[in-house]
Formats: sequence, structure tokens, C-alpha cells
Amino acid sequence: MPAASSSRISRLLADWSQGNEEAREALIPVVYDELRRIARRHLWHERADHTLQSAALVNEAYLRLVRQDAPQWQDRAHFLAVAAQLMRHILVDHARARLTDKRGGGAPRLSLDAELVPAQKQEFDLVALDECSRQARHA
Repeated sequence: MPAASSSRISRLLADWSQGNEEAREALIPVVYDELRRIARRHLWHERADHTLQSAALVNEAYLRLVRQDAPQWQDRAHFLAVAAQLMRHILVDHARARLTDKRGGGAPRLSLDAELVPAQKQEFDLVALDECSRQARHA
């Protein structure tokens, strides 16, 4: 990345940290391609039929980034590292949701009241059983 671009990103990040929303909005077009590369790299390790695409992953990460109150970005590398970490969390959350749905996550959960459940324990007379067993052997 050219030095001018890197210094521009650092300046926009510093301005965003100071609460400048215009700087935040100006930053995204500048770093979008780099964020897409990071997203593609993360998705490369996922299964082939993954439902998230790199653009959707970048957009979700962006939404999480802008929700932060007064972020303190150190530099371009710090921003991209945080974005990459957010993307990883998004993929993990997506996988968890998929597994939950696969295992009936949408079904209503029922809790059983122990008083309403009939007793499963069958009581029997062990001495009488032994006596029957002895009689059967000697007959």
C-alpha cells in the first residue's frame, strides 16, 4: 500500500477516534478492498457451500465496527486486525447458529415438571424374586 494511502487511513482513523463521523464514512471506501481480501481469506478456510459471501462478511464487520463508542485506533494495522477478528467472530456465530438450527434450535423448548412425570422406577421385591429363582432351579 502506498505511504500516502497509509497516512490518509491513519488520519481518518484518528479523526474517527475523535468522534468525526465524516472521517468514518470516508474511511470505508479507502479500506474496502483490503477488508474484502481479509474476508476472502477467512472464507477460504470455510466449507464450500458456506452461505456468507465476502461482501456480506465485510458489511457485517463494518456494522459492528461503527457501533463502537469512540474507538481508539492505533493505526491502520490495528484497525485491520480488529476487523479481521470481528470477521472471525461473525463466522463462528454463523456456524453456531447453523448447528443450532440443524439440531432443532427453532423448536420450542419444553421443561418437564417432575411432579407431572410418572415415576419410571419400577419397584419389585428382590427377596421374592430370589425365592422364585431358587424354586425354579430345584423343580
